Amino acid sequence: MSSSPACLHLLCGKAGAGKSTLATVLAQTHRAILISEDIWLTRLFGDQIKTFDDYRVYSQRARTVVGPLVVDLLAAGQNVVLDYPANTRVSRAWFRSLHEAAGADHVLHYLDVPDPTCLQRIAKRNGERPEGSYQLTEADFNHVSSFFEAPDPAEGCRIQVHATA
Repeated sequence: MSSSPACLHLLCGKAGAGKSTLATVLAQTHRAILISEDIWLTRLFGDQIKTFDDYRVYSQRARTVVGPLVVDLLAAGQNVVLDYPANTRVSRAWFRSLHEAAGADHVLHYLDVPDPTCLQRIAKRNGERPEGSYQLTEADFNHVSSFFEAPDPAEGCRIQVHATA
C-alpha cells in the first residue's frame, strides 16, 4: 500500500508514438507536475547533444537531479508525469525506484503504435520543430527502436495500454 496519495505517470513507446502529447493531457487531467526530458536536455545541454551517445550521457546527468526532485514531489503528495522514455527494462527499474522511494503509486502508459504511424508523426514534428524536439531520420528511428523493450507485467509495473491502429 502506498504511503503517499500521489501517482507517478510514466510513458513507454517508440519515438513518434505520442508520449509527449499524452504527457501533457495526463498532467492536466491529474493536476500533475510535468517533467519533460526533451525540454530539460534542450535547455541545459542543447548545443552539446549531437549524437545518440551524447543524449545518453546528458540524460544520465539530468537524472541525478530529476530523480530526487520526483521523489520529493511524490512524497509531498504531488502527482508527477515524467515525460522520459520508459522504453527498456533498465529504465523502468529506475522509474520504479523513484515511486517506491516516495511510497507513491504509479501507472506506466504504454503507447503501442505501429512504426509507419510513428514515422509519419516524426516527419510532421520535424517540420514543426516544437521546443525540445530533435530532428530524427528514419535511420535514427530504427537505431533508437532497436533498444526498445515492450513492458511486461512481470516487471512490477501497473500498465495501461494506449493502442493505435
